[in-house]
Amino acid sequence: MDPELNVNIVDLGLIYEIEILRQSGTAHSSRSAQDDKVALKSLATSSNKQAIVSIVMTLTTPGCPLGGWFVEQVRLAVVSELKLKPDQVMVEITFDPPWSQELMGKEAREKLGF
Repeated sequence: MDPELNVNIVDLGLIYEIEILRQSGTAHSSRSAQDDKVALKSLATSSNKQAIVSIVMTLTTPGCPLGGWFVEQVRLAVVSELKLKPDQVMVEITFDPPWSQELMGKEAREKLGF
C-alpha cells in the first residue's frame, strides 16, 4: 500500500515488471498485473524454492522520499508471501518510462477521484 495515497502499488501502476527465474533456467516475465499475480501464485505453490524474483518498479515522482522504504516493503512482502530468502528477491527502481496517471487501474483512479 502506498502510505500517502492508501492505494496498493499494483493498482497505482508502480509495478512495471516481474520476472521469475527458476533454477532450471526457465523464466516468466510479465508487464501485466494479472499475469504477475498468476505467476507468483504458481511460484508460491511450487516446490522450486530456488527461484529468483526480480521486480522492476517505479515511484510516482523521482524525488519520492519513500523510495528505499518501498523497495524494502516490496521485498519483504514477496519474501513473506512466497517463503523465499531475502537474497532471492531483487527490487529495482526505474523512471523509464516515467509514472503517469494513465498507468493506474480503474479502481485506483476512481478512489483518487481521477
